[in-house]
Amino acid sequence: MKTKPLYEVRQISNLKDMIEQSAGLYGSKPAFLIKQKGNSAYTPVTYKKYKDDIDALGTALISLGLKDKKVALIGENRYEWVTTYLSVCNGTGVVVPLDKELPQNEIENCLLRSHADAIIFSGAVSKSILSILKNITTCKYYINMDIDEDADGQMSYGRLLEKGYDLLKNGNRDFLDAVIDNEKLNILLFTSGTTDKSKAVMLSHRNIAENLMAMCSMLYIDQKDVFLSVLPAHHTYECTCGFLCQMYRGATIAFCEGLRHIVKNLSESKCTVMNGVPLIFESIYKQLMHQVAKRPGGAKKLKFGIKLSNTLGKLGIDVRKKLFAEIHKALGGHLRLFISGAAAIDPEVSKGFRNIGIQLVQGYGLTECAPIVGLNRDCWFKDDAAGLPLPGLKVAIDSPNAEGVGEIKVSGPSVMLGYYENKEATEEVIRDGWFYTGDMGYMDSDGFIHITGRMKNVIITKNGKNVYPEEIETLLNRSDYIKESLVFGKHDNDDVVVCAQIVPDRDKIEEDYKNGIIESSDAETVINSEVKRINKELVTYKYVKEFNLRDKEFEKTTTKKIKRYQELKK
Repeated sequence: MKTKPLYEVRQISNLKDMIEQSAGLYGSKPAFLIKQKGNSAYTPVTYKKYKDDIDALGTALISLGLKDKKVALIGENRYEWVTTYLSVCNGTGVVVPLDKELPQNEIENCLLRSHADAIIFSGAVSKSILSILKNITTCKYYINMDIDEDADGQMSYGRLLEKGYDLLKNGNRDFLDAVIDNEKLNILLFTSGTTDKSKAVMLSHRNIAENLMAMCSMLYIDQKDVFLSVLPAHHTYECTCGFLCQMYRGATIAFCEGLRHIVKNLSESKCTVMNGVPLIFESIYKQLMHQVAKRPGGAKKLKFGIKLSNTLGKLGIDVRKKLFAEIHKALGGHLRLFISGAAAIDPEVSKGFRNIGIQLVQGYGLTECAPIVGLNRDCWFKDDAAGLPLPGLKVAIDSPNAEGVGEIKVSGPSVMLGYYENKEATEEVIRDGWFYTGDMGYMDSDGFIHITGRMKNVIITKNGKNVYPEEIETLLNRSDYIKESLVFGKHDNDDVVVCAQIVPDRDKIEEDYKNGIIESSDAETVINSEVKRINKELVTYKYVKEFNLRDKEFEKTTTKKIKRYQELKK
């Protein structure tokens, strides 16, 4: 497994080169599957059509005087979003993707901080944008993806696209002949968090092109693959790994209609691979296992099936798709791979999916690294590891302690240019050619990166022991009766005690009480019992000494990570 060579990948110098090559190689193949208004079925858009639309929109944007300017982009995952992204950064100027969930004042703040001259947006956020239009004068163009004609200070995206096609027809080559400086700022990304805390990460074409080639040399993806795009595209994980990677490899992207439509869309698109975050995969897995357990003898049959398939697997016979056909059918029937990122996933979930015939691998990255730093391979992986360092990247542990744990630092072509207009913050994290991630971890003897937690989250006891909240949260969240948890330290009599806020699954508690599986329907009693059981798996100084229940789920980022700072501040 270990000795398998890296997959062969074609060389690309930048994203313009990438899409030109892909349009030549995969011209008539669907690049995207989209749902048009009034049509419930997916409609294909070919690589050639996509490239033509990029060229037309880019030409039109330059004609507005936006050459070398910053253009903000905000909206849900859709065809116009991905077209705009490459139209801006492939010859027009600097693309500034924004989170559509941001409140109006934060969108306004990002436009001002990035010095955006234009914003291209979807109808879903038009209300906020119309208010901003009246407030600030620095942004010259407001381009709406969903209006047919220019109106109320907004330009029609459709009309602009038509203008671009006319300009191209008349011989305009301003966008087509634009030369890309691979080392220059072309993508400006705000890290998640409130605007006063968020930083604007400067990325170049080289940062992303190098990341794409290295990533695809580790994980096999080709033109036969169909990806379901679930995570928000403004986030660098989805943007690089769920959009640009697919355009590079000739795969097809189907846009998901929303989290509650995942299963339906998996089936409709005949999806083979899906990127996601732990919360999504853990929820799907819990749901599947819950459905199995509800059937008479379901859990026993599944256990026997896994044992049988694993035994046959050792003889080179893979019967998982046949044996667990019903589960595969429930997930669309074509899935071969799940890729998890943005946070550590419970190893039990990765192993559980693999047992039933769906490979799940996880990676590790940061916006500042474009984003992938480490990745588990499909042919060499460890479920409890963040992955192996990408080819071309150097990963090291700074000042490791006796257990080998220290701050993870990264050096190589994917590391950002710096934080926009923030020299102080840049110098804080980039020192002597290394980017200091703020993540604590270690590297094992096989070279795999293991994350223990964020430096700022570590709970340090009176005896100097380090407790990583993320480790305890993983154990708590495995419980059928716990939806999610947040672990933190609290000072108590000159010591620090480990505490937890827990969101109980009251429906599951009630259901299992009625079925005689548990003896009480009182959530406090059930969770107390679960906490005691989990404490037995931990060393004494990591014990959860106090907990309190809450019914409201924690506030989260768009990649479903708990906003720890805001929650603890409350």
